[in-house]
Amino acid sequence: DFVALARAQGSHSLGLKADGTIVAWGRDSDGQCDVPPPNTDFVAVAAGWYHSLGLKADSSIAAWGENGDGQCNVPEPNTDFVRVAAGGGHGLGLKADGTIVAWGSNAMGQCDVPPPNTDFVAVAGGGEQSLGLKADGSIVAWGRNNLGQCDVPAPNTDFVAAAGGRSHSLGLKADGSIVAWGSNSNGQCDVPPPNTDFVAVAAGGGHSLGLKADGSIVAWGYNGDGRCDVPPPNTGFVAVAAGFGHSLGIKGCIVGDLNCDGCVDQRANSGL
Repeated sequence: DFVALARAQGSHSLGLKADGTIVAWGRDSDGQCDVPPPNTDFVAVAAGWYHSLGLKADSSIAAWGENGDGQCNVPEPNTDFVRVAAGGGHGLGLKADGTIVAWGSNAMGQCDVPPPNTDFVAVAGGGEQSLGLKADGSIVAWGRNNLGQCDVPAPNTDFVAAAGGRSHSLGLKADGSIVAWGSNSNGQCDVPPPNTDFVAVAAGGGHSLGLKADGSIVAWGYNGDGRCDVPPPNTGFVAVAAGFGHSLGIKGCIVGDLNCDGCVDQRANSGL
């Protein structure tokens, strides 16, 4: 009965159940898998390197795990959030008014949302970079840019989703193609042909994932521990997520369908 997966930045994973509870597994060195009570009424989840975030039905965000940089200190007022995302050591929340709130580690400016902080419709976190999707289909990226992970390729238009990896970023276009930029040391920016019919993207440590309209997952980049080896049958997937060294996919339901019998396929993991 899983309906959503965390963007599992580190070596732990989060799954959101249809009943609004979160299941967490994997590395728990800093309590990142210890969901605080009450474990109810969650509608979205996000995972950083050693911390976790959950969006509640009342539009507040719960945070737990490592807090050395304040990544679990959600700024007040903790209300009116509609989306949540996690970077390596920072958190991001999208407000109903289209603004982004960022907190936690800001060593690379990943919490300094560029002005104008308006008209955002989605948000994503990478290792030390952040991305925001605007209502006009453009992506704004900020934070660490040593490998070009914040240099969105032109034309910066027609995007419908964004994802941040450890040192690379992905954008999904309205035509079903994926644009990738940043570190390509392991081929994580070389989208395999045909670059068509994608409906979702996820970025991991050195690998990338794309969900196709036919329910199959395409994986590319670094394949240590088999993180790009999608288990057969590669069919029936409806959601995808990437960790530092592992990959996740939901089968058997439509995200948001509370009457589904979803299951999680997990392949390979390695510690940071």
